[in-house]
Amino acid sequence: MTDVENSDVMIELEDLTKMYPGQPVPAVDHVNMRIPRGEIVVLVGPSGCGKTTTMKMVNRLIEPTSGRIVLDGEDVTKVNANQLRRRIGYVIQQIGLFPHQTIKQNIATVPKVLGWDKDRIDHRVDELLRTVGMDPEEFRDRYPKELSGGQRQRVGVARAMSVDPDVMLMDEPFGAIDPITRERLQNEFLRVQAEIRKTIIFVTHDIDEAIKMGDRIAILQEQSHIAQFAPPEEILTAPANDFVADFIGSGASLKRLNLTRIRDIQLHADAPVVDVNDDITTARQRLRDSDWTALLVVDAERRPQRWLRPTDLKRPSADLHQGGLPVDATVEPQATLADALNEMIISNAGCVVVTDGRGAYQGVADIDTIMASIRAMRAQVDEYYRAAKLLDIEGEVAV
Repeated sequence: MTDVENSDVMIELEDLTKMYPGQPVPAVDHVNMRIPRGEIVVLVGPSGCGKTTTMKMVNRLIEPTSGRIVLDGEDVTKVNANQLRRRIGYVIQQIGLFPHQTIKQNIATVPKVLGWDKDRIDHRVDELLRTVGMDPEEFRDRYPKELSGGQRQRVGVARAMSVDPDVMLMDEPFGAIDPITRERLQNEFLRVQAEIRKTIIFVTHDIDEAIKMGDRIAILQEQSHIAQFAPPEEILTAPANDFVADFIGSGASLKRLNLTRIRDIQLHADAPVVDVNDDITTARQRLRDSDWTALLVVDAERRPQRWLRPTDLKRPSADLHQGGLPVDATVEPQATLADALNEMIISNAGCVVVTDGRGAYQGVADIDTIMASIRAMRAQVDEYYRAAKLLDIEGEVAV
């Protein structure tokens, strides 16, 4: 178990146990865990290990047989369960929106129960829709059937945040979504989390998702026995035992690409860029003055539009409003290097353009950027093992 100062603990599980009648062993057996304030803690493990049961005991959707749940210093094991759940946001894989209610009505479910007035509810609904990247004017009066799976998932997250809970529980929230939408939603959620800093328990069966999403990861064995509870870099660098090593699987070096965010690396800031309304002469000169083989065209809001090569600019009919290669690979600063590499592989330009939350140009990352980060991570791992050998320690890492 990782060390966390008492003042920084938001949730503490003490000998939390669930025994179902007629079963010879507990489904969850004396789990002890201290979850830091403002962090995402991911519970991951094989199917049937008890991770979802453990999470559902936190808001007492499943009542524990024994043990204690301490929420922000208060023992909530015996308080009114409905009042407890209003303090905790909950997002499930199937989303669970009410099909006969509008998006606004879905998000307003708990505030209405709590007796909020109409103006306060309206303001909160619009605020949350903007937070999850959805225009209130466009979406508030729609019904769930009119949304895509990814949009419905965003509404589910907004509903969970409706009364601004300090704690959120997320049960495989992106599990039923196609891989491309899933990646974008993960990145969007991490962007939101960087702003709101909720304490989150996140359940998944996917170790790669755990590494990407978690500030700390609890790898669980049967009956929710904790095999290792640590930051993802420690789990990848120093697995506690063979079970953890086997669960991580091969390719730990590639998995480390999920540990580094685009915002943490040095981007190429020297790419030649022109506004779509600049003249062709300016564009040609800018490309000639650079070492690049293509020029990036952005619109009036600095949103990337297309790459133009020398041949595109030499044509008598050259026009910055058309031609060239469309920018088909973009990532935001909260994306991981794994996200960037994936976009890079499928792009037509061999690099990714980094944009902010409004889509405005920030810089460019290419394969050299990725390789430099891999070399830096490898050097960190080598340094750890050298230090561990000198200190004659096994299986421990300073965090």
